[in-house]
Amino acid sequence: MRRQWMAAVAVTMAGLLTLSACGGGGGDGGGGGAPQSPQADARKKVEVFSWWTGPGEADGLKAMREIFEKQNTGLEFFDAAVAGGSGDKARALLATKLQADTPPDTFQGHAGAELQGYIKAGDLEPVNFLYDELKLRDVFPQQLIDQISVQGQIYSVPVNIHRSNVMWFNPAVLKEAGVTEVPATIEEFVAALEKVKKAGKIPLSIGSEWTMVHLLESVLLGSLGTDAYNRLWTAGSDWSGPAMTKALNDFKTILSYAGDPADDWQPAAKQVADGQAAFNIMGDWAYGYFHNPPDGGLGKTSKTDFDWAPSPGTGGTFMWLSDSFTLPKGAPNRDGAVAWLKVAASKEGQDAFNPKKGSIPARKDADSGLYTDYLADALKDWGSDKLAGSIQHGVVANDAWRAAINEAVGIFHADKDVAALQSSLAEAAKSSGQ
Repeated sequence: MRRQWMAAVAVTMAGLLTLSACGGGGGDGGGGGAPQSPQADARKKVEVFSWWTGPGEADGLKAMREIFEKQNTGLEFFDAAVAGGSGDKARALLATKLQADTPPDTFQGHAGAELQGYIKAGDLEPVNFLYDELKLRDVFPQQLIDQISVQGQIYSVPVNIHRSNVMWFNPAVLKEAGVTEVPATIEEFVAALEKVKKAGKIPLSIGSEWTMVHLLESVLLGSLGTDAYNRLWTAGSDWSGPAMTKALNDFKTILSYAGDPADDWQPAAKQVADGQAAFNIMGDWAYGYFHNPPDGGLGKTSKTDFDWAPSPGTGGTFMWLSDSFTLPKGAPNRDGAVAWLKVAASKEGQDAFNPKKGSIPARKDADSGLYTDYLADALKDWGSDKLAGSIQHGVVANDAWRAAINEAVGIFHADKDVAALQSSLAEAAKSSGQ
């Protein structure tokens, strides 16, 4: 059944490929004078492919776009964003475009195993020349450069750092339910969920299937511990042992307190901000959605309408991911793509983008005064915490492995069979070649 669904998605994505040429931002039409040929118009446009369409993320993209257009008056920004949290739909469409040898000029990709799939497939051009020209090795953390490099070649420009393991909660709902301490362990979290359930509110809001994998990665980290979690992504990893069984039973228990799945992460997060639900485990892009004014977010007040803490059991560890932009081989407007990458890499571009997106800059020299409230906490923790990579957001698992994990979790959501889930995850790890 799942394979039939995936086949249907592939057909849908092929249709979207045809439609995508009609979307995006408007242009000046070439102004007066003789009409331009389609080829000339295509050279002026810069197709920027991403999945940033929701509040917060779209605002951040718009802020970078304004800088790009101001600096490059002869180029037209073409917004080829595809809706769908976590980029699953966008990556399916992107795969279709790359297979058809019709790449966008630049596309968003997560640093790590996800990006390395494109590198190994020969889809990307190295951008070492940009790192040399802009002296980017001096301003990006080495650990991040390592994740976007293969054999000394660097393949993308990271624009931000996100934290995945954030527990968002509504203080008033917790108080009403008699939860007096913010849960720091999985056991405390389960006890708090039970109190909220008895109080008649949704204990845990959840979105579409990918948000359940997002929840799983935090539960695995919290149950296994940082070192054991990180070993899952190395050769000879143990997905079949008792520690994993316990972690998956923790996941089952926590998921049993979830409300009906929302369409995506935003409506699930909104349930917390509106006082309908107590908790939501989501990346820190939710901060921009909560905090930004109503024209681009919910306009909520931190520490009153919403608050945050590391997801249970993960205090002292920063589960990270990074959005980056690439230079595809055969990009129709290579010069325009390079111009976009320069904005994405710049201090000005990152400081315009990240406060709205709800992320911190990839650069080490950003204006720290712009990052307040939650983002100040994230900046501090990024510099001091242990690190673990996200599953759902491309750091530790390549696309095929991540898809297998998503499929296993989707089946588990229906049958609640821990043994079957563990077996499927172990087989996915084995098949990954890790």
